[in-house]
Amino acid sequence: MEGFLGKWKLSKSTKFDEFMTAVGVNFVLKKMANLATPTQTITQNEDGEIHIKTETSFKTTDLKFKLGEEFEEKTADGRSVKTTINLEDGKLVQIQPGSSGKDISITREIKDEIYLMTLVCKNVTCTREYSKLAE
Repeated sequence: MEGFLGKWKLSKSTKFDEFMTAVGVNFVLKKMANLATPTQTITQNEDGEIHIKTETSFKTTDLKFKLGEEFEEKTADGRSVKTTINLEDGKLVQIQPGSSGKDISITREIKDEIYLMTLVCKNVTCTREYSKLAE
């Protein structure tokens, strides 16, 4: 888990628009999201709670959770979903079953000092790469 901790800035994204279309994000929100360059700050407190704060110029979202425990998530596009995040083979695997009638998975991993998010909905796979910012 320690490798995830810190502040990360989006550096590369592929198929994000297609992913948002598969999820059902509206046109205006998709345009805004495509222009954004989010920063994610990942921390973990002594009780094991993990906090992923995603900030853009127009929206901030907060995920606070404990591994393996289901929680209610308010997504950046306004959906309320039940979410569970587990640590599997060094990856944070997030599942939103049946979200908006679709199963969505988000896998976070560290590869070659890059924080890589892989988002899957239906037959669309999006990747988003983040570079670590100096502390």
